[in-house]
Amino acid sequence: MNITMIGAGYVGLVTGTCFAEFGHFVTCVDKLDEKIEQLNNGVVPIYEPGLDVLVKKNVLEGRLRFTSDLAQAVPEAEAVFIAVGTPSSRRGDGYADLTYIYEAARDLAVHLRGYTVVVDKSTVPVGTARQVERVIREANPQAEFDVASNPEFLREGAAISDFMRPDRVVIGVESERAGKLLKEIYKPLYLRDTPIVSTTIETAELTKYAANAFLAVKISFINEIATVCEAVNANVVELAKAIGMDGRIGGKFLHPGPGYGGSCFPKDTLALMRIVQEHGENVRIVEAAVEVNAAQKARMVKKIREMLGGSEAGKTIAVLGLTFKPETDDMRDAPSATILPALLEKGARVRAHDPKGMEEAKAYLPAAIEYAENPYDAAAGADCVVLMTEWNQYRALDLQRLKSRMNVPVFIDLRNVYEPEAMKSAGFRYVGVGRK
Repeated sequence: MNITMIGAGYVGLVTGTCFAEFGHFVTCVDKLDEKIEQLNNGVVPIYEPGLDVLVKKNVLEGRLRFTSDLAQAVPEAEAVFIAVGTPSSRRGDGYADLTYIYEAARDLAVHLRGYTVVVDKSTVPVGTARQVERVIREANPQAEFDVASNPEFLREGAAISDFMRPDRVVIGVESERAGKLLKEIYKPLYLRDTPIVSTTIETAELTKYAANAFLAVKISFINEIATVCEAVNANVVELAKAIGMDGRIGGKFLHPGPGYGGSCFPKDTLALMRIVQEHGENVRIVEAAVEVNAAQKARMVKKIREMLGGSEAGKTIAVLGLTFKPETDDMRDAPSATILPALLEKGARVRAHDPKGMEEAKAYLPAAIEYAENPYDAAAGADCVVLMTEWNQYRALDLQRLKSRMNVPVFIDLRNVYEPEAMKSAGFRYVGVGRK
């Protein structure tokens, strides 16, 4: 089947490449000529484990190509997926900015030839598909098409696996013809017994927001419980393990830390709140989760400050991990982007290391931050080490080597990677999250 993917960013590139791996013929379109040139030269502009190998393979086998010209990509397509960014509005009001969605709809409309299914793959508020349909009809009244919603559920760092072995595929359609075409696209998954949930367009649009909001609530919940554990001398790691064994709760997303970040949870929780408020209702649990997440980052600043004796002024802080999670170079709404500037403002010197995110971090963090080649160089002369992101490279550090480089052996573990007793035995003053 011929598929066009508008947007060669994270979602579009992963989805388009995986569709090509299924055997479809996929053209990824992006307005950034530099990005298209990189991809045509075999350079993948984002870090996602395994994606570069899959892109090169499918390009060589003739199923995947890249262009900036919609006129080359849309007319022959049986399905056109819109996978452009929907960031929070620059007004700062939490609404999703749909500028790129409507621009893509308007641009593709004039190139439609024959029956085509136009699919919203981006995360969009309820009602967006109806507006996409309106925009296309205004631009090309003779076009024969249906609009559908097909939200993505890809985890950064595990996107290939998530696409190839998903928990479910959600398809929001109105016409039987559109539903049949989309099921044909996903047929390789259907043959693996992957559940395909067919529903209304509005339900599909809301499903993505509801899923992300629920996971954000779960993270904020365990972070609040971690604060309680510190107050009553309980251990949140053991507690999370115990409650996670309950099948009704589950152990995923019950890992306390410095708060959630990334490209989805922060913007999607705010967007859901705005959607609900427009209809005169409230989602108080989600609102509380957003507040808790902001407070958690402030608590981490306080924790670091206390371990430095009450003031970070003049102290050197070594930071291990900058991205919002491991196995990605994504810095969007990473906790480090909130915590580190607050420390710098109070006179700290910050030296950081991240396996994949340092170049990207420079666009999000103050210029005063220094960058090191490895964790041990970051720790040179440091008054404390802060483990911010739980990259595998940080799970088995040479503790004696690390301590020998430091000015003061203080280890602040914001991901609870290490055991307190082991760190004490290694000669560190140690603190985690949610355990004494």
